[in-house]
Amino acid sequence: MTATASTGGIERTLRALFDDAGVRGWLHVAELRRPTARVTVDADETVLMGSVYKVPLAVAYCRQVDAGVLDPRQRVTLPPQDRLPGPTGISQLRDEVTMSLRDLVVMMLSISDNAAADAVLRQVGSTAVEDTCRALGLVRTRLNDGAAGTLARLVARTGAESVDAALARIADNDRAAPPGVYDPAWATATTPAEMARLLRAVWLDEAASPDSCAFVRRSMGLQPFQHRLAAGFPYDEVAVYGKTGTFGAMRHEAGVVELADGRAYTAVVFTQAARADRRLPRADAVIGAAARTAVEHLRGRE
Repeated sequence: MTATASTGGIERTLRALFDDAGVRGWLHVAELRRPTARVTVDADETVLMGSVYKVPLAVAYCRQVDAGVLDPRQRVTLPPQDRLPGPTGISQLRDEVTMSLRDLVVMMLSISDNAAADAVLRQVGSTAVEDTCRALGLVRTRLNDGAAGTLARLVARTGAESVDAALARIADNDRAAPPGVYDPAWATATTPAEMARLLRAVWLDEAASPDSCAFVRRSMGLQPFQHRLAAGFPYDEVAVYGKTGTFGAMRHEAGVVELADGRAYTAVVFTQAARADRRLPRADAVIGAAARTAVEHLRGRE
């Protein structure tokens, strides 16, 4: 099945799902081993990706480990006064933390730990991540210094006195977001199609060594968040591996869904809500609903 064959009625159905949830949606869902069998909604448009950037960062880390450039057991110390803010993990701790580089990668992939990801990025280097993306054919994926760069530029754009104040500013429904805040040109950005391509390379052991790819898969499988992609597949016999991303009104998840019969699908769904509330359950749930609708469509055509 070609991309053309997967559009039409299913695309209208998916757009209606997004509209009903009050979001703009971008989607790329494909069979893992037959990626031409896919369903897409504006999948080649560049979008801010939020914490989804931690997946290409993890792959770049793995490639450096494979090359002997980085030691995964290297101890990294994060003092409390020099941590990137975030809602989870090390960012919330008050005391000095020391752990291995490898464990920091697990933290950033499993619970989306911003402080851990920033520490990993400092070790890997932005240039190495960009080089990894190009080597894997991700020509429109840009990190722009990851979350640290995004948050620093957000503070500058909003004129806020802190990161928390800047985030509160774009979460205020009574005030228009500053111009350009959701422009993908200035922050971490990618396309759903490119993230699907990266996930496929990880699952097929093409992004790095087989051991390293297995490490990324295992770490993504530890993610505890069940309110987005996993919400569409609430069955014990279905395995969902994912990485969420959130920035203001944007809610994303990129992952792989493995069904009980052995079929697997890359599923990347990005959304931007009409409102900037921090809690929008329907905007979260539509990510899983849209992915499941696309998977069911593909299975129905097999």
